[in-house]
Amino acid sequence: MTLREAVAALSAKLAGWLHEVIVNLPNVLVALLVIALFWFLGRLVRRVLERLLGRVSHNVAVTRLLASASFLLVLAAGLFIALGVLKLDKTVMSLLAGAGVAALVLGFAFQDIAANMMAGILLSIRHPFRPGHLCEILDHEGVIEEVDLRFTVMRTLQGQMVFLPNKEVLGHPIKNFTLTGKRRIDLELNVSYGDDLELAKRLAAEAVADVSRRDKGRDVEVYYTSLAESAVRMMVRIWVEYEKQRDFLEARSQAIQRIKAAFDQNGVTMPYPVRTLDFGAKGGTPLSEMLRPRSEGRDA
Repeated sequence: MTLREAVAALSAKLAGWLHEVIVNLPNVLVALLVIALFWFLGRLVRRVLERLLGRVSHNVAVTRLLASASFLLVLAAGLFIALGVLKLDKTVMSLLAGAGVAALVLGFAFQDIAANMMAGILLSIRHPFRPGHLCEILDHEGVIEEVDLRFTVMRTLQGQMVFLPNKEVLGHPIKNFTLTGKRRIDLELNVSYGDDLELAKRLAAEAVADVSRRDKGRDVEVYYTSLAESAVRMMVRIWVEYEKQRDFLEARSQAIQRIKAAFDQNGVTMPYPVRTLDFGAKGGTPLSEMLRPRSEGRDA
């Protein structure tokens, strides 16, 4: 092929492309308009979704993730429609098939991460707890610091940080001490058999009546629960308003101190457990003789 023939072939090819562009120019403009329209629509959907999710979820990361995902989905839908306008249906099918295969592969490769992310989203929407709540989860007790897309971060009462996988948190019982704003204090006491049980009961109820943060809407409950070997068992129950662990600990400490002071002032005894020690003494043999070393016995 001579140079003149090559130039002529290239010119014909370029002319054909230019003709196709001119012919398809309206479709190209329509496709660009569709993409621009869906881009603005995606931004609108993202803003609306951010506001709606902000009302039901306090996790900013999850809210932004879902809002961004909605924007990308709307934009992808606009891209597929634009390709259809350009009569690139085969390209659309190829993209859909490729996206399906890619999603399947990524799903198998990152199934644990995906499970934790979905669990984090559900926790953020259902919010069985929030940052600052005292909870017991998976045998760990502490204050919730945050919930991200993979972990629920807890600070234990001893100060350690625990990272709990979201799917494990969602799949196990959650004990939330803060959610109701109330917590009950149960105190077990021993009262001597020789004391007046009615007096002890009245003293215990009066002693804890003015404990700090006590819920005045509920009565103090005092019950005798059992007849033990060395004392009569008493149970004192009071409800306190609960915001943090210190509230509970201070109220319980005050209750113990006040009951002890009231019993001491009125002569009510809280006996120690009685134990009998059997050293194997037989007959009338004194205990001192039983404990004397054998060598001393032979010398005597």
